[in-house]
Amino acid sequence: MVAVSVLGGLLDGAALVFQPFALTLIVVGVFIGIVMGSIPGMTATMTVAVLVSFTFGMSPTEGMMLLLGIYGGALYAGSIPAILIRTPGTPSAAATIFDGFPLSQRGEAGSAIGIATVASFVGGAISVVLITFLSPQIAQVALAFGSPEYFALAFFGLTIIASVSGDSILKGMISGLLGMLIATIGLDPNTGFPRFTFGVTELAAGVQFIAVMIGLFGLAEGLNRYREGIGVVDVTQRISGITPGLSDLREIRGVTLGSSLAGSLIGAIPGAGGDIAAFVTYNEAKRWSGDADPPFGEGNVRGVAAAESGNNASTAGALVPTLTLGIPGDSVTAILIGALMVHGIRPGPGLFETNTALVYSIFIGFFVVYVVILIAGLLGAHLWVRLINFPAKYLWPVIFVLCVVGSFALRGGIFDVWAMVAAGGLGYLLRIDGYPLAPMVLGLILGPIAESNLRRSLELSGGSWDIIYTSPIAAAILVLSIISLFAPFLAEYARSD
Repeated sequence: MVAVSVLGGLLDGAALVFQPFALTLIVVGVFIGIVMGSIPGMTATMTVAVLVSFTFGMSPTEGMMLLLGIYGGALYAGSIPAILIRTPGTPSAAATIFDGFPLSQRGEAGSAIGIATVASFVGGAISVVLITFLSPQIAQVALAFGSPEYFALAFFGLTIIASVSGDSILKGMISGLLGMLIATIGLDPNTGFPRFTFGVTELAAGVQFIAVMIGLFGLAEGLNRYREGIGVVDVTQRISGITPGLSDLREIRGVTLGSSLAGSLIGAIPGAGGDIAAFVTYNEAKRWSGDADPPFGEGNVRGVAAAESGNNASTAGALVPTLTLGIPGDSVTAILIGALMVHGIRPGPGLFETNTALVYSIFIGFFVVYVVILIAGLLGAHLWVRLINFPAKYLWPVIFVLCVVGSFALRGGIFDVWAMVAAGGLGYLLRIDGYPLAPMVLGLILGPIAESNLRRSLELSGGSWDIIYTSPIAAAILVLSIISLFAPFLAEYARSD
């Protein structure tokens, strides 16, 4: 029955994806993603956040095709500057530097880019196939969730703030609490009483989540880049031998398959992200390689393959908690949640029953994204390499304009533009003092879910907290939450010794 259900969903999803406009949006999205990912400092999160508002006039499927194309294209293209100039285009490509740059120094940059392209395709494709068949099973289990279970799940998501806080857990916690505070602005979800509106009528509807995201990852990032100084990169290296030969494919076969599976699982952990997946898969490949020749870190193609397959496998893996539980797997999927909510679609276990065709169109569309990445990566590598030289000082003003236009397009009012500017100013100040922005996103999304479900649970139990820990599922999730909360503190304590 499950296989029949999945097959039916795939057929319905394929009917939505294999339309001329939807396929065009995938290609356009991949092209935009590769362009932005190839320029150091232009992250996938920033690109998706700035352009998400331009999908609101499309159908949900069409909008997701564009955003998924940007997501996959940017994460793949981050490997190009990592290989050529030892600067990752996106944070997820940091591990690719270890072997990619030494290969470039030996004059084998083309080979490294080709290996990265094939490994990215394999990692993304395997991950999509896995989540296509695993996600419905997780969603079926999640359908048994009530208010106590959803509160425990949201609380678990909030504890991930500790693991995405970077060098300072305290600063990450403060950032997360700021996000939760912003989320309380508007009408009380239970009583309808205005909170923190200060007499401003527009605030009664709350602060638009997408406007905040555009400000945090678009405006704030640009202001910070100008503060740090925008230099010009000069890459003149000749690129050749891009398409891997059979011997290269045989050499990376085992490590690519293993890293793809591991990256998919790591990506499915909320808050883990592609950078963690890339480092874990790279380290495991290095550990199992033994006495590799050349050694890992000195230009071994298996190191590039491990990092890139693990990195790209995490993208589809991050969709598992996003679609099945409504918990963002990383900062990009947090924006995807916002994009779906604008269309009146709330991700979660019910999504597989109420919008089956949309869910499977996302799976199929993401697979097509990686096919396009494979073709574009191998055929257009010479073009993408030249993008590294594009002056960022000309690109950022365009991005600032897009931030304003995108914010205005949310509801056709200037208030959302001011909300974006305020969020951008706040994000800029936080960046200066080293506060991470990802925890704020988690607070914005998960804070309201935790609050509403906790209050509903207490109403059902007459004010007794027993309803939380007497539920086996909720109790198990809370135990995981405690482990998730204290693990980063213990790791930080161990590093300090």
